[in-house]
This record gives sequence, C-alpha cells and structure tokens, in this order.
Amino acid sequence: MSGNGESDGTFVYDGDCAFCTMCVRFIERRVPNTATIVPWQWADLPALGLTREQGLTAVQWVPAGTAGSAGAGPTAIAALLRTSNPLWRAAGTVLGLRPVTALAWPVYRWIADNRHRLPGGTAACAVPRQPGDT
Repeated sequence: MSGNGESDGTFVYDGDCAFCTMCVRFIERRVPNTATIVPWQWADLPALGLTREQGLTAVQWVPAGTAGSAGAGPTAIAALLRTSNPLWRAAGTVLGLRPVTALAWPVYRWIADNRHRLPGGTAACAVPRQPGDT
C-alpha cells in the first residue's frame, strides 16, 4: 500500500489455487506495490463489481474508487506492476502494450489451464471445464 495508506486498486486472485498463491507470495515479497491483493474467496465481490465466475477465470484488477474489472489476466498483472517501483512499473507498462498483451494472453491461458501441474499446484487448482471446452 502507498505511504498514505490508500490503495491504487485491488488485485483479485484465486486463493484456492496453490500456484496462484505462490505467485502472489512472490509479488508480496519482491514487488513492492500500492495495491490491495486479495483472494476472490475473501473479497467483497459485489462491492468490487466482480462475479465469482470472473474470480475463477482469471486474476482481476479493479482500480481504486471504481467497481468492475478494468482488466483480467495479463492486463491485471500489468496494472498491478504499474503500482510498484520504476523497474516493475516499466515491466507493467511493456506488458500493458496491446501487442505484448495479445501475445501474453495465450501464455496466461495455458498457465491457467495447467496450473494444477505447475510447481506448487495441486489437483484443487484445476479450473473446472465448461461445457463445450475442448
């Protein structure tokens, strides 16, 4: 959080996913930021303008003073990074560029779909498949 105690926004992740939680712990240790970071399971989703489905599908970014996701997946990660120090802010700016974000989405989706197989992941991390998914 910023020095005045105010958050620049809220980063929402899946707290039931060990891989996601491991990534958030890295962020908390290595990426100083002014965001509120909360698992969707503990968040006041209606106040944030988010749904359970959004929390299950991808990390979300909700800017301070607004309701509703301003970004999901790589866009949310970029927004979170932009609340940090100059080095991480630069990384967030690059990740937020449309061509980079477009390339990052397939990678993000692959990670999300396979997070139960990644380090720290467990079978509980698997996102339930939706009808019609291949």
